[in-house]
Amino acid sequence: MEDSVIPFLQKTLQRIPSSSLKSILNEWGFLSAQQLQDLHFQQSKHILQNKVLAFCEDNGMRIRHVIQLDMIYNREYPNKRNWSVYQLSGRQVVTKQLTVIENDDALILNVTEFSQKFKINLKDLLRHVSIGMKQCEDDAVWIRVAWGDNFTKPNQFKPTYIVYQLHTPYVFISNLNVKHRPLVSQALVIATKHDEIKEIQLRGRSLKSLKDLVLRRYKQSFQTHQPKTLQERDSSERDQGIDNEHAKRLADLKEVATQTFGEGPLPKLETAVFKLETKFKDPENRILTNRPEPFRCAVKFSSPSFLESIKSLVTLGIASAPVSPLLSSIPQKSRNHFVISERGPGIPTPGP
Repeated sequence: MEDSVIPFLQKTLQRIPSSSLKSILNEWGFLSAQQLQDLHFQQSKHILQNKVLAFCEDNGMRIRHVIQLDMIYNREYPNKRNWSVYQLSGRQVVTKQLTVIENDDALILNVTEFSQKFKINLKDLLRHVSIGMKQCEDDAVWIRVAWGDNFTKPNQFKPTYIVYQLHTPYVFISNLNVKHRPLVSQALVIATKHDEIKEIQLRGRSLKSLKDLVLRRYKQSFQTHQPKTLQERDSSERDQGIDNEHAKRLADLKEVATQTFGEGPLPKLETAVFKLETKFKDPENRILTNRPEPFRCAVKFSSPSFLESIKSLVTLGIASAPVSPLLSSIPQKSRNHFVISERGPGIPTPGP
C-alpha cells in the first residue's frame, strides 16, 4: 500500500461517526464479508480503525479506493460542508435530452458523455488532478476533485466537491478557491453544453435545503393581498378583555408569519448577509458629498435555521410585523446575500 494512502485513510475513518461506520463500510464494498464479520462495532472507534487499516493493507488498497470511501462519507453527511449555488445558462441541450429520453441505456450514455467531457477538459488544463464521479439515485452527479499542479501531486485532504443536479441548470459546489474556479467553470460549461455559469449568491450547509429553495420543493407562501398591520387588527378588539386581546394578538402574529413564510418546515439557511452601499448626502459638507466611493457596511444574521428563527420571532411578537421584504424575499428569490444600494435592494453581490 502506498505511504500516502495510510494518512488519507486514517483521516477519512476519523470523520465517520461510529454509528454510521458499519453501514458506510458495507456500502464501500472493499472489505470482504468475512472481514466485516470480524469487526466488532461495539469496540472503541480507535480499535476499529486499526483493524480496518490492517484489513485494507492486506487487500492491497490503492488511493482510488479511499477516494470512493471519502465520497460515500460526504454524500452521507453533506451538511459538514459549506455549499455555494451556481446556475448554468444558455443552450441546455443535455438537460433536454435527459428529460425526453425514456431508454435507460441512452440515459447512461448521456451521463457518461458528461463525465468524460468534464474529466478530459479538466485534465487538459491541469496536469496533476484527481477526479472521482458517482451518479446517485436522486439524479445528482457527485464530483470530487483533488487539486495538484504541473509539478505536485493532488492534495487529497482538501478536495472540491461538485454536485450537478440533472434535469436542472443548478450546480452546488463546496471548497472551490479563486484559482480553480475558472477551470471548474469551463469544464462544467463544456460538459453540459451550456454557454455560461454564474454564482447566484445562495450559500449554506444544508445541501437539501439549497436544492429545495432553487427547485421550489418546499411549501411556499403566495400572498394574494397585503396583510393588515397589527394595529389595524388590534383596533377591532379593543373592547375585549386583556386575555382575549392577548390571545387574538398571538393568533394574528401566527397568521402574519404563515402568510409571509407559508406552512410547514422551511429550508435551512444558516446566514443572511446584507451589504449597504450609499452616498453621503449633505450639501454643506462638500468633502464627503464629493467622495467618489460610496460608504459600505454589512449586516450578517446567523442561526442554525435562519428562516425558522425569523418566523418564530414574528409568531412570538419579538420581531416586528409585517416582516421586512428584505427578509421575507429570501425564499422567493432563492438568495441569502444581497447588496442594498441607491438603485434599491436585491442586487446580487459580485462573486469573490
